[in-house]
Amino acid sequence: MASKKKVLSSGKPLSILIINYEYPPLGGGGGVATYDLAIEWAKQGTVDVLTSSFRDLPRLETVHGVTIHRVPALLRKSRDAASFVSMLSYVFFAIIKGYRLCRKNRFDVINTHFAVPSGPIGYILGKLFSIPNVLSLHGGDIYDPSKKLSPHRNFFFRRVVKFILNHADDIVAQSSNTRNNTITYYSPKNEIAIIPLAFHPPEIPKVKTKDLPFNEKDFNIVTIGRLVKRKAMDVLIRSLADIPVKGIKLHILGDGPEGDYLRTLAKELHVSEMVNFAGYVDDEEKYMYLSHSRLFALTSLHEGFGIVYMEAMYCGLPIVCANNGGQVDFLEHERNALLIEVGDVTACRNSITRFYKEKTLYTRCSNNNRKKITEYYAEAISEQYLARFRTLSERS
Repeated sequence: MASKKKVLSSGKPLSILIINYEYPPLGGGGGVATYDLAIEWAKQGTVDVLTSSFRDLPRLETVHGVTIHRVPALLRKSRDAASFVSMLSYVFFAIIKGYRLCRKNRFDVINTHFAVPSGPIGYILGKLFSIPNVLSLHGGDIYDPSKKLSPHRNFFFRRVVKFILNHADDIVAQSSNTRNNTITYYSPKNEIAIIPLAFHPPEIPKVKTKDLPFNEKDFNIVTIGRLVKRKAMDVLIRSLADIPVKGIKLHILGDGPEGDYLRTLAKELHVSEMVNFAGYVDDEEKYMYLSHSRLFALTSLHEGFGIVYMEAMYCGLPIVCANNGGQVDFLEHERNALLIEVGDVTACRNSITRFYKEKTLYTRCSNNNRKKITEYYAEAISEQYLARFRTLSERS
């Protein structure tokens, strides 16, 4: 019951409905970000999540105090990526389930993650039941340079997104880049706040060197993400060709439709022995790689924020990444990362080499990342949201 929840900040405990088509174990950073907020809010009130089902995932379960409701997402074939049909069917079934939930529960606020596909659901339920709807933008939902049907390029989807933006009661972007892209392409009437993603410090698994699935003596580089075009992992693989240092090993954690292409590319460039396609890994395996590697690299065309950067920072890894995206809010060139132009293979190769050779640079970036990550711990970030929720709830 909400009345028994511990109140960590001023005001009454809230009943919150979160709408997100992806939620762990489905999806990527957007789902993880939602999870990190949900379990913090559940310490103070009641939290229900309306998300997608997949294979044998239970339709209803409670995890860390959060009640998860999963509805069908037809023809979804992968936990890592959703098809157009699966997202469209999710909208249909989520509206029906959400209607039933809102009739049964008195929610104080709806928090809708992603303008599409979740946006229309939050808008409809908010209007039907007069519940304030806070729209959280993650970046790829409003701007994805790798997709021809990205909303910012498509007339119909652009109009839908603009409508959703203009009818939300509050809009939150996870980074200045996401806010700027929203303003540039959609010119919303509403102001957009910036609240970064939340991070929960994990428990790092203790693994003996002999039990690692890789040689710790190598200069191990790890990258994490869905194998899709936006992640541009071909840049990382190409950078390994003719790299002027030895003992480099790249570990790619994640699955996706680009997997076969990337494996073929590694063979064609004769770097197959330098690349380990680890596939989908759970959190324990992920942190095993992160905590025993030397460098984190991600050469995406664009990231709205990139929670994987936080995970690498926590493990004290220096970072190589593009200079375009939400990560530039917290990654600074030669202070905790080396930033390169999008798609610049040579710069990527040179950056890896610099971290391999320059111990002072390596140590400085490693130490600064361990310090910087503490600014994003979940309890403080979740409070920023709750303050906005309470203001809206009191007005309604």
